[in-house]
Amino acid sequence: MSIAQSFANVPPLRAVSHLSCQGSLDASCYDEGMEFKAGFAAILGRPNAGKSTLVNRLVGQKVAIVSPKPQTTRNRILGIVNRDDAQVVLIDTPGIHKPENELGRQMMEEVRQALESLDVLLLIVDAKAEFGAGDRFALEMVKGAKAPAILLLNKVDAMAKERLLPLIDHYSKEHEFAEVIPISALTGDGMEIVLKEVVKRLPEHPPYFPPEQYTDQPERFLAGEIVREKAIVASRQEVPYAIAVLVESFEEGAKLIRIRATIYVERDGQKGIVIGKGGAMLKKIGTEARLELEEILGTKIFLELYVKVLEDWRDRPALLRQLDWRRQLERMSEREAEKT
Repeated sequence: MSIAQSFANVPPLRAVSHLSCQGSLDASCYDEGMEFKAGFAAILGRPNAGKSTLVNRLVGQKVAIVSPKPQTTRNRILGIVNRDDAQVVLIDTPGIHKPENELGRQMMEEVRQALESLDVLLLIVDAKAEFGAGDRFALEMVKGAKAPAILLLNKVDAMAKERLLPLIDHYSKEHEFAEVIPISALTGDGMEIVLKEVVKRLPEHPPYFPPEQYTDQPERFLAGEIVREKAIVASRQEVPYAIAVLVESFEEGAKLIRIRATIYVERDGQKGIVIGKGGAMLKKIGTEARLELEEILGTKIFLELYVKVLEDWRDRPALLRQLDWRRQLERMSEREAEKT
């Protein structure tokens, strides 16, 4: 089932104002006479092209972790942009790459699934980088999609302006894009133009999500991703790809959320790097993750971290399923059911 089909039975509502009806999808908040658009836009690109930065910038909230290391995003993540006249559901996908293990194959499957039943496809390109085999592969995926494609030339704030026109000419010869937009996801340049062009191509449709919702992710998954982001940034070059985080418990109290999470690595040496001398690295990871989660969730956080070795987990499908956030939720629900 495609993402759009999952919401096919949403009642036919039309938005009047998200300001007057914040947090409600009640029929009294909508007017059948007003045009409202809603749809799905997938963001496709090579690793480190700026997909997650773009999603966070457009949504106005952090929904996807960002690091200078490639292949940080591993799952499809929805970021929801709510406007008075439209709802844009952005799909952040893993970076396009040649998979070398089961995790890589799973990530590329996430990309392929994201290309189903789209309204708009956004191809984001690092305008500073040389055109290579990865860009060719991404173009072939764009050509195979049915949705209109918009080309986003990212990081133009860090390149010579005279290089821009030849780059636009090159991509225009490769594929007939609906629009070509130079942007900087880091600074926010071009974001309003991107949204305008996306909304223009969305169908008339009621919103898929309530107007106060900005992602499909549960808070416990976001907590695990923030911990992984801090571990990736803090660790050495060889460790980031071997890091996975499983949130073991997420207990919400009136004034405090208690989170217990395990950082998995593949080798004992990697475990030593993540823990650090006297536990200094793990403390740094935990402190940075806790402070950011407190800012995002608006409450005090008690974060407890452990590090375990799980050899070659990237090549073990059963373990990958356990580490998938959707499966994590199922396991937690099962545990709660057993308790009651």
